Amino acid sequence: MFKRLSQCVREYKKPTFLTLFFIVLEVVLEVFIPSITADLINTLQQGSADMPTLLQKGGLLVLMALASLACGGIAGYTSAKASAGFAKNVRHDVFEKVQTYSFESIDKFSSSSLVTRMTTDITNLQMSYMMLIRVAVRAPLMFVFAIIMAFVKGGFLAMAFVVVIPILVFGLFTISRFAMPAFRRVFRKYDRLNESIEENVRGMRVVKGFSREEYEKEKFADASDNIRRDFTYAERIVALNNPLMNICLYANMVFVLYIGSKLIVTGDAAFGVGQIQMMLTYGMQILMSLMMISMIYVMFTMSAESIKRIYEVLTEESTLTSPENARTALDDGSIEFKNVNFKYSAAAEKHALSDVNLRIESGMTVGVLGGTGSGKTTFVQLIPRLYDVTEGELLVGGHNVREYDLDTLRSSVAMVLQKNLLFSGTIRENLKWGNENATDEEIVEACRLAQAHDFVMSFPDGYDTYIEQGGTNVSGGQKQRLCIARALLAKPKILVLDDSTSAVDTKTDMLIRRGFKAFIPETTKIIIAQRVASIEDADLILVMDNGKIVASGKHNDLLDSCDIYREVYTQQVRGGEENE
Repeated sequence: MFKRLSQCVREYKKPTFLTLFFIVLEVVLEVFIPSITADLINTLQQGSADMPTLLQKGGLLVLMALASLACGGIAGYTSAKASAGFAKNVRHDVFEKVQTYSFESIDKFSSSSLVTRMTTDITNLQMSYMMLIRVAVRAPLMFVFAIIMAFVKGGFLAMAFVVVIPILVFGLFTISRFAMPAFRRVFRKYDRLNESIEENVRGMRVVKGFSREEYEKEKFADASDNIRRDFTYAERIVALNNPLMNICLYANMVFVLYIGSKLIVTGDAAFGVGQIQMMLTYGMQILMSLMMISMIYVMFTMSAESIKRIYEVLTEESTLTSPENARTALDDGSIEFKNVNFKYSAAAEKHALSDVNLRIESGMTVGVLGGTGSGKTTFVQLIPRLYDVTEGELLVGGHNVREYDLDTLRSSVAMVLQKNLLFSGTIRENLKWGNENATDEEIVEACRLAQAHDFVMSFPDGYDTYIEQGGTNVSGGQKQRLCIARALLAKPKILVLDDSTSAVDTKTDMLIRRGFKAFIPETTKIIIAQRVASIEDADLILVMDNGKIVASGKHNDLLDSCDIYREVYTQQVRGGEENE
């Protein structure tokens, strides 16, 4: 786990090592400053100091303090640069990894969980890395060096630490142990909070349409309050660190002052005011170091869950990969299903598709009709290998889809899905997702074919019109036509329209289909539709029910032989007549 994450340091190794170097130098300087201060105080107490000696020792202290300050400042800069760069690389690697996921992997994590891992979890990892290279080095070194100096310089006074340190160590780690389960629960609850936000933002129109704002507020408040309760509980326990620290600190201070004062009063030549001041400083350094070690433990334990979640994303292997010596070109747009069965997971009890045997010749127009849940979308998602068939064989262009390079296959199969998505940017930029090198003439041609050119030109900025996030400033039908144009720019061998003209009027739908027939005759066209009128002139119509192709043929043949098709057609025709 740590080996994989350490690979994300990359170009930030130098600032990481510089941080370690300056932290060590800072600690060494800070540990020696109390000893020199003690010598200076003792010299002043004895009244034997001349001005050159005072200037020498005072100047040395000032130089060491400035050097320590400089080392701390440089370490702060380099640690910030290293940790922010490390987080940038982790975020880049996670995002890049997610792009390689199959739909199965995305379903496994859920989009809200992936968002949490790329934001909250990586922020926790960044803070942990900064603490690791800075505080986690400084605190143990300060603890060890301060103890050594205390026993070397303080003699009997250092015995206070023999009692105080075990008590503080036991208390701090007991507090951390009780706080950790609550911190772990919090990160899992962040997923549910983000999921609530994501659903609410996406479905804002539905929420307002049904006046469910109060319900959504309550749902969000519950998720947020769950996180608050766990954080409050954990922080309440962690807050005990300060009282425990103060008790140990003042106990050490009382012991040093009491014993040190008695030794000075009794005239022990080995002790002076300087030793007392030095032991108080070392005591503060030792106890603060333990405090920091405790906080490091808390932070690392909190981050352990985040590290694990990030590691899961980075090591998830897509179930769909390109083979060695993969095919890099499709001969044509022919499609053949041979005894295909498919289910979304091995644990699923029922197949989403069963016993599919079908041959589609290149250039054919194929209509697909069926009720909700009949397997229409699943059927077309197998063609560009968004999922792999569970049993049987699927051939595209005469070869098994598993033989193709994934990029080659998917760039040759353009899909316009049920949920049309436009990205923030201009219309031109959105269309160029289909072909980034498309010329203005090609863009206009694709839009004319998709019946989108006229409404695009009705905007003041034409193709430079800015599309808001999610395409909220265009209608559903306009969005569908732009998505079709985007797919056409890819110049695919196979074009799949998954209920992608449902929001356009019947006349526009007819014009789009006529354009396909006239201008892209060699492209295989698969049209999933709810309206019989959208597919009645197709070369082949498939009727699906319960994951199976229950009938296939042309429009007139299916009216005679298929009850499902005839019933849908009759209802739609009668509905149209009644509306008239």
